[in-house]
Amino acid sequence: MARGPTVKRRRLSPPGETDVTTPRDRTDSSNRDDEWDVEQDYERRPRKATKKSNERTRLPIKTSEGLVHSIDEPDNAAEETDSFLGTDDDDEEGVSEESEEVEEPKPKIPVKVQIMQAKEDLARIASLINEDPEEHIALFRTMSEMVENPDSPLTVKKLAMASQGAVYKDVIPGYRIRPLSEEDMSSKISKDVRKLRDFEQSLLSGYRNYVQKLASLAKPAKGGNSDSDASLKSMAINCACSMLQAVPHFNFRGELLKIIVNRLARRQVDPDMIKCRETLEEIFAKDTDGMVSLEAVRLLSKMMKARDFRIHETVLDTFLYLRLLGEFSMKASRDRVDREPEEETHRGKKQKQKREFRTKRERKVEKERKIVEKDMKQADALVSHEERDKNQAETLKLVFGIYFRILKQRIPNLMGPVLEGLAKYARLINQDFFGDLLEALKDLISHAERDELAQDGDENMLEDDEERVTTAADSKVRDARRETLLCTVTAFALLEGQDASKAAATLHLDLSFFIKHLYRSLYALSINPDVEFNPNTSLRLPDPSAPQDQPDSRTRSKNKVNFQTPMVLLLRCLQPSLLSRAHGIPPPIRLASFAKRLMSTSLQLPEKSALATLSLMNQVSKHHGRRISPLWNTDERKGDGVFNAYANDIEGTNVFAGSVWEGELLRQHYCPQVREAAIGIEKTITATK
Repeated sequence: MARGPTVKRRRLSPPGETDVTTPRDRTDSSNRDDEWDVEQDYERRPRKATKKSNERTRLPIKTSEGLVHSIDEPDNAAEETDSFLGTDDDDEEGVSEESEEVEEPKPKIPVKVQIMQAKEDLARIASLINEDPEEHIALFRTMSEMVENPDSPLTVKKLAMASQGAVYKDVIPGYRIRPLSEEDMSSKISKDVRKLRDFEQSLLSGYRNYVQKLASLAKPAKGGNSDSDASLKSMAINCACSMLQAVPHFNFRGELLKIIVNRLARRQVDPDMIKCRETLEEIFAKDTDGMVSLEAVRLLSKMMKARDFRIHETVLDTFLYLRLLGEFSMKASRDRVDREPEEETHRGKKQKQKREFRTKRERKVEKERKIVEKDMKQADALVSHEERDKNQAETLKLVFGIYFRILKQRIPNLMGPVLEGLAKYARLINQDFFGDLLEALKDLISHAERDELAQDGDENMLEDDEERVTTAADSKVRDARRETLLCTVTAFALLEGQDASKAAATLHLDLSFFIKHLYRSLYALSINPDVEFNPNTSLRLPDPSAPQDQPDSRTRSKNKVNFQTPMVLLLRCLQPSLLSRAHGIPPPIRLASFAKRLMSTSLQLPEKSALATLSLMNQVSKHHGRRISPLWNTDERKGDGVFNAYANDIEGTNVFAGSVWEGELLRQHYCPQVREAAIGIEKTITATK
């Protein structure tokens, strides 16, 4: 017969009192009537009379480990447990285990485990906020505490910082939140409006703390661990750049711009500096109303003035991405009208829309609503255009102010970007500044010519020894030939789009100085090895034997904006001086002198440059063939004497005493296209006789 489960007998005597009670023989049934003595002895035991005022008399709880704890006082549970429901062994084991848990130190969690736990927590927090931002807006505080906690690992801080930025991008609304005034706080509003206001103010407060934390981390640390500080600094700059690109319309835009501008104030080129520069370029290119661009240019202008323009040259290249007034001044086409695409069927006919039944009153209301919408759109467009033009005009003033100050101070390493900017925005300069700007450009060309002569060893042009030293030092960081071409391009671009006759009459502008310099520089440019060099497409390596302190034109930055080869700049200068009628009809001696020298330089230029030069000569022969035809036909020679090919002035060449014998050599060129171009020029000259 199977034995049934044993029943645990209840102990009637409390532990430790076996010597007080009288032993009973449980098998003796006659003594069972005396069991009342046991309860009587237990009842006579003394009890504690002292009782704490805040003590609560609740029943203890027995846990699964056999320990008896009190709900209110868990620390004194082992001491005050007087229940006879537990055994002696259980009580002793429970007390010993609890004491050991208190004495053991807290185990140190490995860094990898902390990172994995932080990833899980950040993913859970981000999902909760994205599900219901108004309900879980307080979780932003939890993520910020991970960044501020000094015991958190570096990776956890960076993850929390990046997660905050990603969640803010999703939560931030498409409008700017206005701070509440006292009148708004005291006004009566509905429950939904109050809930929305509370959410917006909480979001604004958390975002303010986040931006302030980024600004504090982006500053260079004076002490501490340099590696961790540099890593957090780089992360803060990247977060600031991404937030400015994602939500440029939201609050605290100025603080984000200050972080970027402060990094651009230093000359050190690193990934953080490149990231800040690319961020500004993208902001300038995508800014339609001009508000963000105006704030950024103001901060850049203040920074440059404070540092006395000791900045990197690529900072000025960001101005070439600005969307200024010239972008919206283009004329519409007279041949076609751009319309929105309409839905068409496979036969090319417009689909008929289903007519919805409306009453006479509904049609009247719909018609009035469309009229009101049309008026509102026109009013909004007018306001937006006026605001945009105003912002862009202020931006243009700041940019030109920076350019003119650099021109006045003649900062060597910034002359190239300044001249490129002036060449691009020259048509937007006020006519009142034309005279002063042309004088500054002439001075720059004269300065560059002296530098070039100093490099060639011709010291007779230098009157002072100090001037020779300064020019030699500046030539190390300047490209004199490129600067002169940019000055000439800027000078011709000043009158582009202007009324040349009125401008010449009122301002007395004379561009003959630039034309003469362009004529003198043709020979030097034809033998320049970098005449077709472009750092964005060139595969040439830097010269290993070149000194480290001397910059090479081949090692220019590949981030040049609006970079054009010297040959392209030369063609841009020749185009208005020979073909444009905005500066007046060129005299025959100028056309003939340039034609003769261009044909000579074509023999020295590379293949592509020679083709471009001959293409320009073909256009000149079409427009002014009769004026330069004596160079190809010796029977029609008008001049007497000898042709001077090395004359510095156009009038001193006596060009009509010579002939274009270079055409016969170009007929024997190794490139078939060059041969065809030379033959085409001769045919054009013959046809225009």
